[in-house]
Formats: sequence, structure tokens, C-alpha cells
Amino acid sequence: MPTTLLPVPLAPEISLYLQSSRVGLFDLTGGEFRSDEPPPFWAFVWAGGQALARYVLDHPETVAGKRVHDLATGSGVAAIAAAMAGAAHVAATDLDPAATEAARRNAAANQVTVSDAPERPEVILAGDVFYSPTVAPEMTRILREARRNSVEVLVGDPGRGYFPERLFTALTKYVVPVPAALEEAETLTTTVWRMR
Repeated sequence: MPTTLLPVPLAPEISLYLQSSRVGLFDLTGGEFRSDEPPPFWAFVWAGGQALARYVLDHPETVAGKRVHDLATGSGVAAIAAAMAGAAHVAATDLDPAATEAARRNAAANQVTVSDAPERPEVILAGDVFYSPTVAPEMTRILREARRNSVEVLVGDPGRGYFPERLFTALTKYVVPVPAALEEAETLTTTVWRMR
């Protein structure tokens, strides 16, 4: 799938290999959803990941010197921001192997390294992970378990509808530029949250 190295709208110090802003997620699959092949979420920079990246770059003390895991990494934008902000080790994982590969390629384009093997993380970053009624409960379970083990959990969420707000404290909000073909809007107000 052809992509172009482009600056991230909310974090222009990071560039990613992305699809054109005139293309939507399911345009890349011929307009169909196939359960045997995930849609290429990694070919776009989602609002939650952008917000986390901006937050980490503006607050490097959040990750500096720490082991960080970008869970459900997509394009790897939050992982790359963590590496740029001085994290000791950054892992970027995703259910889709193509996303993990994209995150490594995007990291290399930004002269940082991300691994696909988390090392007992001290911080978990999760952008746009509460997007469906089937995914949200599993993500909540994973993040709550990490939090019980004293892992700092930061989530970027643009109000997807399945976000368990009662478990989180809002840190800040950003107005994030997004492709209209992807979100049916040109910006999404996106909150960075810390799990209680």
C-alpha cells in the first residue's frame, strides 16, 4: 500500500508514512470489512495517538528514563514521541503485525528505535482504543490490570463512545486536525486521560 512520509498535524516534529488525507479507512479495503484481514488502521494517524504524542513531547518527564509500552500502536506515533522524549525503552505492539511493522518503519524515519517486546512497562500509552463495544471491555481489563501493578496508564480518546470515563482523570484537551475522509470532521477535541 503506497504511503507518503508526512508530518503529524498536532506533533509536526514527528513524520509518519501515511495515506493521503483524501482516503478513508475502508476505501483501502475496497469498501469492505473483512474479519480475516484487519483494516489498515496503521496507515492513518488517529486523534488519540496524536494527542498522546503531543502530551508526551510537551511533558517529557512522563516517560523520560522509563520503560514505555504503546499498546495498540497503529502508526506508532505515541511510541515515537516517547522515544523522542527520552524513554529508556519503548515497545510498540498491535494485534495487526502490519501495524507493528509500520511503527518500526516510522520510528526509523524519525531516527528512534522501538521494540515489539515490552519490558515490564512503567508507562502504558493507549490511543483510540475504546472504539467498539467488543474491544473496549478487553482494553479496560488490560489497562486496569496494569494499573493495579503500579503502571502509569495514559489514554488519548476523542470521545469514541465506549470510553470508561469513571476510571480516569482528565489531564488536558487538544483540538486535533484529522482527515475529513476518515472522521467526517476536520478536527476532533481529544482528551489525554490518566487512569486512577
